[in-house]
Parts: sequence; structure tokens; C-alpha cells
Amino acid sequence: MFYYLFNFLDKHFNFPGAGVFQYISFRAAMAILVSLIISMVLGGKIIRLLQRKQVGETIRDLGLAGEKQKAGTPTMGGLIIIAAILVPTLLFARLDNIYIIIMIVSTIWLGLIGFLDDYIKVFKKDKKGLAGKFKIMGQVGLGLFVGFTVYFHPEIKTKVEIPMELVQKVDTDKVIKVVETDGQIHYMLDRKLPNTTIPFVKNNEFNYSSLLAVFGEGMRKYTWIIYILVIIIIITAVSNGANITDGIDGLATGTSAIIGSTLGIFAYVSGNMIFADYLNIMYIPNFGEMVIFISAFVGACVGFLWYNAYPAQVFMGDTGSLTLGGIIAVFAISARKELLIPIFCGIFLIENVSVMLQVAYFKYTKNKYGEGRRIFLMSPLHHHYQKKGMHESKIVSRFWIIGIMLAILTIVTLKLR
Repeated sequence: MFYYLFNFLDKHFNFPGAGVFQYISFRAAMAILVSLIISMVLGGKIIRLLQRKQVGETIRDLGLAGEKQKAGTPTMGGLIIIAAILVPTLLFARLDNIYIIIMIVSTIWLGLIGFLDDYIKVFKKDKKGLAGKFKIMGQVGLGLFVGFTVYFHPEIKTKVEIPMELVQKVDTDKVIKVVETDGQIHYMLDRKLPNTTIPFVKNNEFNYSSLLAVFGEGMRKYTWIIYILVIIIIITAVSNGANITDGIDGLATGTSAIIGSTLGIFAYVSGNMIFADYLNIMYIPNFGEMVIFISAFVGACVGFLWYNAYPAQVFMGDTGSLTLGGIIAVFAISARKELLIPIFCGIFLIENVSVMLQVAYFKYTKNKYGEGRRIFLMSPLHHHYQKKGMHESKIVSRFWIIGIMLAILTIVTLKLR
């Protein structure tokens, strides 16, 4: 909104300072600042409102230290996160950008699913919340929207620089001549391909159509089916991973902030032709605008952490956790970095896997020995360490440290091949 306003003032009235809104770095800084203010100031008011409405968390007796003290803590705090993401995005991002549109739709979509789940738990007094099948249907629906949009939308393309001597050997309609301010000429090949990034590989691009090429070149036209299935799986897995991770104070919030910072770096270098050329990675036109969105995302997480850190004054509920995980998944897909998710979302992955292993091993041993056995004292993994007597603030701190290490490893993939 402000981008268009100040652009108009700069063009027609030469308004002093209005031109600064043309810079992504300035708008990203403003987005993170406003999101922090919203989450910290508005957060306190929403918490008091939730307390008046008696929107408190019902705690299951799991035999964990300190769990009884959490009973009655306001939940549905994800509303704070959603507001702190959407308001700065609407104020500072270009709303005609297809990537921004995808992220706004994804945020509202998953926010509504999470809100319905929390509403049923709190106001309908049904601890099960929204039925699992409806959650999955919602996540699949978002996967279809994102998959179809990214695959078919004409504005979603990647570009790669080609040497001047090869310009005449390719379809000239797909070659764009770019002249930098210093007069240097670049020739960019405009591509509409279902490609993504493979970490630690020299020519680190992977085209989904190659999965079907083994069945004949004619099968490539069905690549969209494979692509959309992959997108659905990714969105479902990551959003549920964030949901499972949100089990102790500040864990999901802080982890999401670390992941968001990592994605912000990828958005900046992928959307900048100079950096993309230097790093020899895919250049994604118009993707730099996503830095504003992810800045608001990080600011919202850090601001919410003000109230969600131990001892938590508010829980995000499914309203927040499903939204955070979904945003991370959709952002990574848009950035063509979905194959890096197991690295930078390693905490979510570990938590997810710990639950699957626990359930699978329990069922296997029960069928074989007549008595179910466990790998962990309790799953997800953070509860295992709680059972071992470790304080939850120490568990969170150590998980954050691991998250930072994974984030650094992810960034290293830009050059380590």
C-alpha cells in the first residue's frame, strides 16, 4: 500500500524521501519493525482479551514437570502472529506480485484451519478439535492451489544467464537483454520449467519432468501431476511438523524465526540478478519482494516470543503452528528450495520422525510380543528430554542451537557443491 502511495508522490510531486520506498531493503526493515511492534503491543491486548473470554488451554495429564501450572494459559495466540505478518505485508509489499499473493492466501488459509481447530477445542469443549480428515483436506486444498499456481502461472519463471555466443542458438523470444547501470550487458534465458535446487551438487538444478522421462519423452506433459503431489506432501508434512513441535514454551516460535531468517537470505539472493549470477544459482524475477513478507514473518515470531518464552503467557495453538509450518513450506516451494527443507526444517523433521518411530515400534512390539514397547520415554522428542528431568527452557535453547547450525549448513549449500 505504502509502495504505491509513495511511488505516486515521488513521480507526480517529487515528494522528499518518497523514493526510499522503492528499495526492498528499506521496506523489509520497516516490515520487521512494524511486525515487532504489532506482535508486542497488540499481543498484550489480545492476551488480555483471551483471558477475559476464558480462552484457556486444557492440559492433558502427561506426567510432565510444570504442566499443571500451564492450565488456563490463553491459547489461540496465533492470531497475534497472523496479524503481525499480514499488516506489514499489506503496508509495505507490492500487492500485484504473484508470490506475495500466494503467501497472503496461504497465511489466511491455514490460519482459518487452525482457528477452527482451536475454536472447537476451546468453545465446544471438544479436546479432539477439528477432525483430522478435515485438516488434511484443508492442507491438500492449499497444496492444489500452490501447486497449480507455481506450475502454470505465466509470471512465475526462472532465469539463467547464458554466454553471448549462445544467444543466437536458442529461441530468441526467450532471451532477455539486461543492461546494468555500468553499461555491462547480460543475456538471460527466460524459462518456465518445473525445476528446483538440489543441495551439494555442482549443476544444482533438478527438473521434475526428468522423473517421467524414463517412460518416454511424451510423458513429460504429465509432470504437473507429479509436481502438485510433491507440493501437497511438503505442505502437509511441514505444517504438521510445526504443529507437533509446538509442545513446550517458545520452541516452535524460535525455531520458525531461525528458519524464516534463512529463507530471507535465499529470497534476497535469488531475487537479485547480481547475487544470483555470482552464486551461480537460479535467478527468480520479482522474488526479491518476498523479503518483505519473510521479514514480517520473522518479526512476528520474535515479537510473539516476548510472550511465548518460558514461562509462556500465551500459546499459539493450531492457529499459529499450522500457519507457521505452512508458510515455511510454501515459501520454500516458491523459492525453488523445497529439497532443502529436510536440512533447515531439521527440528520439525526430527520431531515428526520421533512420533512416527514411537508409534510404529509400539505397534510392532505389541503384535510380536503382546506388549507395546517404546523407543523414547515419550514422543515428540522434546517430551523425551522432559521425562529425563531436563528443564524445558534448556531443551528449547539446545534445539535452537541445533536449528542455527542447520540454518548455517543450509546457507553453505549456496556455494558448497
